[in-house]
Amino acid sequence: MSRAPFHRVAVLGIGLIGSSLARVMRTRGLAEEIIGFDGAEAVRERSVALGLCDRLTDSPADAVAGADLVMLCLPVGANATVAEAMAPRLAPGCIVSDVGSVKLSVIRDVGPCLPEGVHFVPGHPIAGTEHSGPDAGFADLFENRYVILTPPPGSDGEAVARVKSLWEDCGAMVESMDAAHHDKVLAVTSHLPHLIAYTIVGTAFDLEASERQEVIRYSAGGFRDFTRIAGSDPVMWRDVFLNNREAVLEMLQRFSEDLTALQRAIRWGEGDTLEDLFRRTREIRRGVIEMRQAGTFDAREPDNPAPEDEPSQ
Repeated sequence: MSRAPFHRVAVLGIGLIGSSLARVMRTRGLAEEIIGFDGAEAVRERSVALGLCDRLTDSPADAVAGADLVMLCLPVGANATVAEAMAPRLAPGCIVSDVGSVKLSVIRDVGPCLPEGVHFVPGHPIAGTEHSGPDAGFADLFENRYVILTPPPGSDGEAVARVKSLWEDCGAMVESMDAAHHDKVLAVTSHLPHLIAYTIVGTAFDLEASERQEVIRYSAGGFRDFTRIAGSDPVMWRDVFLNNREAVLEMLQRFSEDLTALQRAIRWGEGDTLEDLFRRTREIRRGVIEMRQAGTFDAREPDNPAPEDEPSQ
């Protein structure tokens, strides 16, 4: 029997991504031992019941002791506090990575805390559902999904290669990207769509009670998709918007300008303008399908496609 790629992996944060990562590592023999950390007692108890980790702790420092890989699977706003707490127990040669959907803030908050000899390889699996918690994860979550690595300049090449290999063993397709470019791309593909979804569902919520019930009762596919996205973890998304504010605000401004132009076309009956826009955006959808990124299906709800760009952090 071949040896697992990693001896001891510490998974810090047992939410959707953390629990999925623990499941796939265990299923595919990618770690000899998995140590879990979560600050919520209920999450730790449930993780024990599910058998996700070999051991669970309420201390980041205890979780990372002796680990050769640490995966930060936390809301991005929690990274600085946890990184500071775990730093004294990190072993020389250990690799620290993460799964957050904002990379510049992770590099800012985690990098300075890491001692000499510890390697830092930030990453982001573009995979997920609107569900959260240890019960939400499943081993196939990363299958045929992209993972973007954003190693800072001067990163150890062997450490980057090991993290890349781990994600490939999880079924993912891995690419590397500059952290600032990543944050701008994700502002368009993930963060802005979530902001729009929260806004649209919030508008429906603010209707009169009778109208609100009719909106819920007669929801068409489009609105149902928005409610699914808007059902995502509010703490996670609060942290995403606060930590990627510049890129999100830039894309939000561009969206506002496009929305104003669309409003004008509707007001003045410019059918050709509307049809041209709809044809162009239809091509984007075709491209998404051709790239096999049309959606991740929740294993528990096979007829209900979940948003594939939903990070857990």
